[in-house]
Amino acid sequence: MGYDVVTFGEAMVRLTSPDHMRLENSTTLELSVGGAEWNVAVNVSRLGLHSAWVSRLVENWSGRLIAQHARSHGVDVSNVVWAEFDGVGRERNGFYHLEVGVGPRASAVTYDRGHSAVSQMTAEMLDWEAIFEGCRWFHCSGITPALSETLRDTTLAAFKAASEAGVRTSYDLNYRGKLWSPEEAQEANKQVVPYVEVLVGNEEDFEKCLGIKAAGTTEEYSKLDPHSYKDVAKEAMKSFPNVKLVGTTLRNAKTGLLNDWRTLLYDGEDFHLSHIYEDLELVDRVGGGDSFSSAVIYGSLEGWEIEEICQFGAAYSALAHTFPGDINWASEAEARKIMGGGTARISR
Repeated sequence: MGYDVVTFGEAMVRLTSPDHMRLENSTTLELSVGGAEWNVAVNVSRLGLHSAWVSRLVENWSGRLIAQHARSHGVDVSNVVWAEFDGVGRERNGFYHLEVGVGPRASAVTYDRGHSAVSQMTAEMLDWEAIFEGCRWFHCSGITPALSETLRDTTLAAFKAASEAGVRTSYDLNYRGKLWSPEEAQEANKQVVPYVEVLVGNEEDFEKCLGIKAAGTTEEYSKLDPHSYKDVAKEAMKSFPNVKLVGTTLRNAKTGLLNDWRTLLYDGEDFHLSHIYEDLELVDRVGGGDSFSSAVIYGSLEGWEIEEICQFGAAYSALAHTFPGDINWASEAEARKIMGGGTARISR
């Protein structure tokens, strides 16, 4: 028996200032772990799938912490490549720092991930054929190839290996302007996407990562109106006929802690739009998109209809916003409860 889901990417130690404080105003920081592909591996494991997270870590306290947190959620980390700690940090594990915004002040992320161990990971460090033997799904995000030129080659090699093994694939474009330029992103992603079955991204992602621009979009990309996105989804499938499903999350950020939220899936014939979760009160907005990807992977492997996947994805990712940290602590039953119109009355 192989893995249900394999993900590949960087995880970081997350340090969050408490009580909406500025980082420089904090005397304590809350410690957790996060990273797009690590989040997905944890989420699908918590939903009941057998998942593995592939990466490279320095053998020190932060690397052991990241791996142990993954194991605590049932994620296999036996394919993590370990690098020796040099005692200085010339090669290191990444950190990121978060201020949770409130009112008109948006949340803010600061990365401290330069020279990370995974950024120097080559395809030859792992036996991808063995990893994908019996595997059902491979997931990665555009953050991974953005970390270094080395990882661009490694990411492409991983997708090629998954394709050769007949593994279903998903890719969250996840553009990060702090990591690379649109020109660099497009050059790399146009090589990866021909190996992708399920493509996830918002309007900004498609514009910056693939050069597919939606008409009438604003710089904030914040509207819940899916009309312009439909043209983007159609163009993506036209440009990459291997893509069978395109999805996105739609967010209207009213305040730092109050958003409207919904999801969309396009299967080449029909557009499926979820229920709108209006005035969604946020505890933590980081990881909402990863929860959506997790739900799409889970529903697809369970053989659900697209409409059900879309509605579950919206409910599950909406619930993710109600927990601190990157991962989603909600169960399938909880998501189905709010899909069915369940209330927030106390459960006894």
